[in-house]
Amino acid sequence: MSADKRGMHGIWGNRWTFILAATGSAVGLGNIWKFPYMAGENGGGAFVLMYLLCILSVGIPVMMAEVLLGRKGRMSPINTMREMTNKENAPHAFRGIGWMGAVAGFFILSFYSVIAGWTLAYVGKMASGEFSSATAEVTGDVFGQLLSDPWMLTGLHTIFILMTGAVIARGVKHGLENSVRILMPLLFVMLVLLLGYSMTTPGFSQGWSFLFNFQTAALTSDALVSALGHSFFTLSLGMGAIMAYGAYMPANASLGKTILAVGVLDTLVALTAGLVIFPIVFSYGLEPDSGPGLLFQTLPIAFGNMPGGAMIGTLFFLLVLIAAWSSAISIAEPAVAWAVERGWGRLRSTIIVCGFAWLLGLGTVMSFSDWSGKQIFVTETVSHAVNAELVAEDEAATEAEVVSTKFHWYADVNELKAAAAEGFVVKTEGKTFFNVLDFLTTNLMMPLGGLLIAIFVGWFMTRESVAAEARVKSPVLFNLWRFMVRYISPVAIFFIFIEGLA
Repeated sequence: MSADKRGMHGIWGNRWTFILAATGSAVGLGNIWKFPYMAGENGGGAFVLMYLLCILSVGIPVMMAEVLLGRKGRMSPINTMREMTNKENAPHAFRGIGWMGAVAGFFILSFYSVIAGWTLAYVGKMASGEFSSATAEVTGDVFGQLLSDPWMLTGLHTIFILMTGAVIARGVKHGLENSVRILMPLLFVMLVLLLGYSMTTPGFSQGWSFLFNFQTAALTSDALVSALGHSFFTLSLGMGAIMAYGAYMPANASLGKTILAVGVLDTLVALTAGLVIFPIVFSYGLEPDSGPGLLFQTLPIAFGNMPGGAMIGTLFFLLVLIAAWSSAISIAEPAVAWAVERGWGRLRSTIIVCGFAWLLGLGTVMSFSDWSGKQIFVTETVSHAVNAELVAEDEAATEAEVVSTKFHWYADVNELKAAAAEGFVVKTEGKTFFNVLDFLTTNLMMPLGGLLIAIFVGWFMTRESVAAEARVKSPVLFNLWRFMVRYISPVAIFFIFIEGLA
């Protein structure tokens, strides 16, 4: 790549613009419900403390390494890694970091857009008062009808992709920078307003206890793995987004202080979201452990039965929508930046990337509707139908009743269940089109990308090259960070990778 390609996309106006942009990339749907739920179920304050330690030892060191590569290359992740492997005389296999990140981001955008479309629908449903005096049955039916309507899902998916493309097409200065300067402060303001309301609810103290009660007994090995994994994934590492944003970072900005600020803001947003959600849930006697359903089935019950619930619910889903939108913009940027460097023009590149992501996203749309039964890697377990009371008395009876287990590379699980003989029950476990994309990106491509970034910066870049770009004034802090990137982070990410394959 010729030198005149470097910095061709533009530079963030200042360090704080990068912080807002990187925080916008990190803050997404998972921060709003997943992290608070994980904390509450895995030891509260003990889990939060363990998560913060993982952020400091894994998330921030790898994020700093990824941003360092981006700023040093000043190009898309694909071309940055091609240039860096040549300069550092590293194996050409490391070029795969850029390609894997761009492809992972492209895949994620395709299904993320579909799920974010649900949020778009719920903004309208809340504003219209559809959930007024709603019961669990009503909210369940509304969500079920949404998922079973491929035309509605396609329309929402299309709108969200257009929203994302409209920002990216305008470039770094007029598109990305202007959007984060508006969206992120708006997100923070809405979060504070919702927190203010949450503090007035009778369940606030219970919600606080759910999140922060220090229960070391609940901090199991699985919880530690969850904290480690989430500390990596919450910062959008290993998919090129942070490297692309790093390419637009001002040269004189301190990497250490900047990345630390991003990690702190990301964690604050996640914890504040928990203090918004769970007091409302507890105030209305709802279950806090309903996972994704918490957003689309449980919370609407509370919003539909509280004074001013339509307005508060609309504000909440706007908050979630903005978080999803800011993340989607960063996810698409690596592929668009690479296409621009090929000379295709910003608008044309955006149309191509977002257009193909939209097309691939139709597979996810169908995964929730017409293709929900068509799965691959299906494990079929046939059991005798047993009396529920007997099973409750003797859990081992469920194992004794298994008749056979079969593996299918592909199967229509609805047909398998329908073919069960009288007196037998068929259970299946497989992957839909959506599940396959989610598994490939979350369990394989992202951790592998992060692992290779840590190895490349820690072992293949010279100390002088890294120090010149990092600009860390304290030798002690620089040595500590480099030690983590070389030894601690790779081992931790490898552990995440192996757990993801299990």
